[in-house]
Amino acid sequence: MNSGSIILAVVLSLVASGMTLGLTKLLDHLRRRDAESEARRIIAQTRQELENRRREFELELKEIEIQRKAEGERELARLREELHERQRGLDKRQDVLEQQSEHLRKQERIVEGTQRKLTEKIQDTEKRNQELAKLLDLHRQTLHELSGLSCEEATSRLLAILEQQLQQEAGAVILRHEKQLAEACEERSREVMLTSLQRYAAAHTAETTTSTVDIPNDEMKGRIIGREGRNIRAFEKATGVDVIIDDTPGVVIVSAFDMIRREIARLALNRLIADGRIHPSRIEEIVSDTQKELERHIQKVGQEAAQEAEVHNLHERIIHLLGRLHFRTSYSQNVLRHSVEVAFLAGMMAEEIGLDGKLARRCGLLHDIGKAADHEVEGGHPQIGADLLRRYGEKDAVLHAAAGHHDDLRLDNPYTVLVAAADACSASRPGARRETLERYIKRMEELENIATEFPGVDQAFAIQAGRELRVIVSAKETTDELAAKVCRDIAKAFEERLTYPGEIKVTVLREARYTEIAR
Repeated sequence: MNSGSIILAVVLSLVASGMTLGLTKLLDHLRRRDAESEARRIIAQTRQELENRRREFELELKEIEIQRKAEGERELARLREELHERQRGLDKRQDVLEQQSEHLRKQERIVEGTQRKLTEKIQDTEKRNQELAKLLDLHRQTLHELSGLSCEEATSRLLAILEQQLQQEAGAVILRHEKQLAEACEERSREVMLTSLQRYAAAHTAETTTSTVDIPNDEMKGRIIGREGRNIRAFEKATGVDVIIDDTPGVVIVSAFDMIRREIARLALNRLIADGRIHPSRIEEIVSDTQKELERHIQKVGQEAAQEAEVHNLHERIIHLLGRLHFRTSYSQNVLRHSVEVAFLAGMMAEEIGLDGKLARRCGLLHDIGKAADHEVEGGHPQIGADLLRRYGEKDAVLHAAAGHHDDLRLDNPYTVLVAAADACSASRPGARRETLERYIKRMEELENIATEFPGVDQAFAIQAGRELRVIVSAKETTDELAAKVCRDIAKAFEERLTYPGEIKVTVLREARYTEIAR
């Protein structure tokens, strides 16, 4: 390659480089111009959008301002309405006050007129009093001149005469009023008692001392008696009754003065006859079950009596004692029915005279509660009942009614007087009581109580209408010799302390029993 070619190549290279540089600058200039125009377009578009947003905001602000203005106008209208209402109310009150003021002014004018009239009357009265005083002085002087007595002497004589006349008149008035008061009280009390008796009429049935048990056939009598009489002896020992088996067909008689014993024996004998298995161990089992069943029945009877008398919130033990009264008689009158009757009579009389009928019924229902435990505790049934009721938290009025319905009545407790009156009314009903049966039962209880006083005696049962006493002594505490001595001592105590026709047979039973369980 020659030098000319090289130079040409160099020149061409330089020319190409210059053209390339010029093109590059031209392209850069074009690009900048396009970018500036794009920027101006974007800026113009942005300004247009901002202007639109500004107009929208202005419109929204105007709408908000219009809404607030409307709300303000509504609130202003409401306030104006309230002010108008208050103004109307104040106008009405002002009218009322003006009317009252006018009325007061009229009253003041009336009072002023009345005061003027009273002042005139007072002045007139004072004038008349002065004239009367002058006349009295003149009459007094005239009387002194005529009688020759001084003022003090005349006054003393006149007072003495007046005092004597007043005493006579006062005494006559007092006697007349006392007589009228006594007649009114007697008439009212008779009316209250008769009204109560008419409002409550109770039925009375005479209690007996025997119960009959029906048997399917006469062969059952032999099974009840057992071999050599062991069944009937075990039954009488377990129940404390006397079983009478005679020639009467289809009937066995259970006799005992204690109704609870007799009822246990009757129920147990019925169950034995229905069961068919009659032997000593079965008898003891049936009697034990019957005793538990009767205890539940006693509780139920007590609850029913309390509900009937409308007496609530009684202690469970008191309810049980009420149930026992169902099997207790007093002069042949059932004590529980008598207590319910006394409760109703006392409550009615209390309501008639304005006292608490509920408290009176409570006092009447519980007044004889001591009769349910008088054979277990020493003392009369009023004091026993009061002690029991005090133990179970009864009120003082109930305690006083139980303790004092037979003794001297204190007038400071009207409920005791009401209970005593109701008790007398219940006892005085025709056919309510017969004294002979009560005396008989008390003699039976006295026989048993005397026997149980001796040491070692577990149980005592009076049977055969009191002609025989069966005593069960503890085998652990006594021997055969001591049992014989106890028998003789009981018979001697009867001779010394009791009066009775004929004779009383005392039988003492001592039995040792041992039980083991094979497992």
